[in-house]
Amino acid sequence: MPTSNPTPSPNPNPKSTAALPGNASGTTKVAPIAIERGVSHELMVQIKDELENMLSFAMRNGKVINTELNPLIESNKLDDLITAHNILTKNIAPATPKSIKYLKKLNTQENSRAVFSKLPIIRNLIILALFFLALFIGTSLSDQVDKESLAKGVLANDGTSLLLNLLFICATSGLGVVFYLLKSVSEGIQKGTLMPEQSVYYVGLIVLGIMSGLILSEIVSTYNNGESLTIFNSCVLALVGGFSSDAIFSILQGIINKIKDIFTSSDD
Repeated sequence: MPTSNPTPSPNPNPKSTAALPGNASGTTKVAPIAIERGVSHELMVQIKDELENMLSFAMRNGKVINTELNPLIESNKLDDLITAHNILTKNIAPATPKSIKYLKKLNTQENSRAVFSKLPIIRNLIILALFFLALFIGTSLSDQVDKESLAKGVLANDGTSLLLNLLFICATSGLGVVFYLLKSVSEGIQKGTLMPEQSVYYVGLIVLGIMSGLILSEIVSTYNNGESLTIFNSCVLALVGGFSSDAIFSILQGIINKIKDIFTSSDD
């Protein structure tokens, strides 16, 4: 009975394999072929959206726009779009495409009657400012908070007087750091540099500002032995410590680096 030759099964992935020369046994090796692939369509759309956002931001804020961008933006080539993106990023500095997109999202929200709903960070900072202000006024009304008790510092004071004085210093430092953060947020909105990730940074900066104001006032109190320190000087030191908490942190970090360099150089 005649038999028909079976039809050979097709290669399941013809684009990913290729035949190589056979070895001594006569068999044929198959090796994968690398398939080149460009960027996705979604990435191209994202680049064009960022170009449009940056171009609109530059025009609304009076930024200088290079005229050689016209053929680059109209092109569909990736090299031209990346070149246009790099040029516009320099033109809109210090703003970034991410911060511009965030501000555009805030401006397009329909609930425009209250700024608190758009920027929760401003609402939280104002609530903190009112809290520190109430704490500052409440502790200053106590007869246990005066220049004598503040001049004693932490080591020479105790009990309720120590607690009220520490709360007074922390409230003053908190007012300083909140004042700095509200100013920073206002500048970020004006310059287009505000980003949502900064809310996490602001939380840490508030704690750092309270600590720096407390430490700065107590260090000066201990150094002067409480003789020339007045309530005005203590408030100023706490306020300055809270307002310039990042600067004080940089100074302390620089001192620590100098000490580390001394010990590392001596070991070498």
